[in-house]
Parts: sequence; structure tokens; C-alpha cells
Amino acid sequence: MTVCGKMNQFQVVGRKAATDENPNPEAYRMIIFAPNAVIAKSKFWYYMHQFRKMKKTTGEILDCVQIVEKNARIIKNYGIWLRYTSRSGTHNMYREYRDLTLTGAVSQLYNEMAGRHRTRPRSIQIIRTAALSAKDLKRENGMQFAKKNVKFPLPHRVASAKRNMKALSSTTFTTNRPTTFFG
Repeated sequence: MTVCGKMNQFQVVGRKAATDENPNPEAYRMIIFAPNAVIAKSKFWYYMHQFRKMKKTTGEILDCVQIVEKNARIIKNYGIWLRYTSRSGTHNMYREYRDLTLTGAVSQLYNEMAGRHRTRPRSIQIIRTAALSAKDLKRENGMQFAKKNVKFPLPHRVASAKRNMKALSSTTFTTNRPTTFFG
């Protein structure tokens, strides 16, 4: 599986194919993060073969729906529990991210795991996700933004271009350096 762009969240429902002995087999539902529905169905069968000894040839997909978050305008804290396989073995991990949506946080997770741990997307298994309140945060990076009156100072700004003018000055070359500190 390759991660191209943003991950999506899918709900995949599947079961064993109906037979004469078992006309109404038990259905299984999974929430899976994948770039598209085809890969979501493929991951569903991968996990079903691991957990329930069921294959694509002996089963059927009943439903595959993309789940879209209702309120994607407010930033939230997310906790993600995962298992990944490295060159030395299998490891469990907990990570925290700030994002507008859960799919955005999962996309950050895949990018960070590729950068920090050289982990391929096929090696990552997301066990659980949760939206966290400010008091539930464990990592320092997330806690610094969860304070009541957090401020984001802009110490060094570059003057933007005015109409029919260049960005830093009216001439291309000048002897003065631009002033970027407006204290």
C-alpha cells in the first residue's frame, strides 16, 4: 500500500459466503484507514485472514462506506495506538497529533513514521484512535498548545508586496537590508 496524499476512513462490512450449512453467517465490521476503497477492502481481507481464518475467495464484502467527519473546522487532539514492524521486530506505540480531522492526524502519522522510523505503510497497523481532551494529553508537544491563553507571536515578518511594487523594496537591488522585526 502506498500513501498518496490524505488518508480516508472507511467502514468495511464483510462475512463468510453463505452456504447450505450456514445460510446466514456472522458479519464483521472494521474501521480502516486507506487512500481509497480498493485498498480498504484489501486491508479488510488481510486482517480477516489473520483474525478469523477467512479469505476473499471464501467471503464477501457487504458494504464499504467512506466515513467523513462532521465538524472539520475545529482543531482537536488525537491519540493513536499502533503496531508496526521494523527491521528488528514488532513494536507497539502511542502517538498524539493535533489536526482538524482524524484522517489528517492519521496522514501525519504515516508521514512521521516514514521519516523517523523508516516504516513502510504496509507495516503499520492502527489499533485504536481517540479524540483527546486537553487534560488527557501525555506528550509535551501537544500540551503546549492546550493552555488557556496560548499566543503565537510573529517576531520576524517580511513586508508583503503592494500593488505594482516588489515585496521588500521598490527597487531590485538596494544597499539597505530589509527590516523584519516589528517589535
